[in-house]
Amino acid sequence: MNPDVQQAVIDSVDPRCRHDPYRAYRVLRDEGAFVPGPLGARLVPRYTEAAAIMQDPRWSHAEERELLHAESDVELPASFLWMEPPDHTRLRGLVSKAFTARTIEGMRGRAERLVADLMDKILAAGEVDLLEALAYPLPLTMVCELLGVPADAHEAIRSMSGGIARGLDPDALLSPEELAARTRSVHEFTGFFGDLVEQRRARPQDDLITALVQAEAAGVRMTTTELLGTLLILVVAGHETTVNLIGNGVLALIRDPGQFDLLRAEPGLAAAAADEILRYDAPVHLTTRTAREELTVSGQEFAPGDSVIVLLASANRDPEAFPGADRLDLTRYASGRQDAKTKRHLSFGLGLHYCLGAPLARLEMEVAMRAIAERVSAITLLNDPPPYRPNLVVRGMSELHVRVEG
Repeated sequence: MNPDVQQAVIDSVDPRCRHDPYRAYRVLRDEGAFVPGPLGARLVPRYTEAAAIMQDPRWSHAEERELLHAESDVELPASFLWMEPPDHTRLRGLVSKAFTARTIEGMRGRAERLVADLMDKILAAGEVDLLEALAYPLPLTMVCELLGVPADAHEAIRSMSGGIARGLDPDALLSPEELAARTRSVHEFTGFFGDLVEQRRARPQDDLITALVQAEAAGVRMTTTELLGTLLILVVAGHETTVNLIGNGVLALIRDPGQFDLLRAEPGLAAAAADEILRYDAPVHLTTRTAREELTVSGQEFAPGDSVIVLLASANRDPEAFPGADRLDLTRYASGRQDAKTKRHLSFGLGLHYCLGAPLARLEMEVAMRAIAERVSAITLLNDPPPYRPNLVVRGMSELHVRVEG
């Protein structure tokens, strides 16, 4: 392998490159549609192949746990995220009713009130860590209230979720301390939510946990293990990714004053801005697929059991799919201003495993972006570059210290 490409493969997973993995992604895209990568898998850095693989049900997502976490000393609860039909269909169907566009739109008022309160505090303080002041409390509160988690437990949920989110990275990249933290977090999570499930069985309430406890599909209930696995992915994916999305969006606006001025002039672009930021700096950088049968993609042959690592964030910056791919363009997905040839970003995936929480993430991001557009005249970054967490799969900053002016 070309030394530059070999270095790019290393940089793509190196925690020291978390602040800018995109330079490595460019090298990988230039190298080809498939690049030999870690864990015996091939990297998929380009849009065409990434989209084709994720839309093809002959590629399975069920092997990701074995591929990334073969060294795990704790059994992560079974989630439909790592299942294929028919189990995936059954479990996802039980949850999907809580995430319809209509249901999520009904949560808009709560999101707006919460963001308004958070913005009041941010503007009063002047200088804040925006992750702590806005990016964490918004999605964490929303998903906890949706599930029915008591308010006094929200911070405990955040702590458990943080350990699990880091633990989604390949075991080979985790230190003994991080592996132990994942084990501890999973045990704490299953203990806490196991108790909450039993409480809802005894005393039902108007929340998602009660709905899942009572739900039936074709006469089949969720097992407790399946329910806990589903709650785990709803909690972790339901706020950790949106924390990074909000943080990435604010950072992108700070670094592109022209686009920030455009958003301030046209707050109605907030929804389009959410999708463009999802493309431009995705909160989830990779996923995996394993061939279920002999397959050929762009002339490359795969045998049953062959695995690929789909580099979502790289595909989202592929200039063959997105003109000006390295440029933030808040009008790219704007209604009435969108080019008919504009590609869908891949941050929510495609096909069977399209992100269930996409409507909620979009709502939260849109509300946050509109509030910033309407209430903030200037944002100054106080630590450049800001520090990043070492996380590979769910990538984001650990701090975002800013000065905010109303």
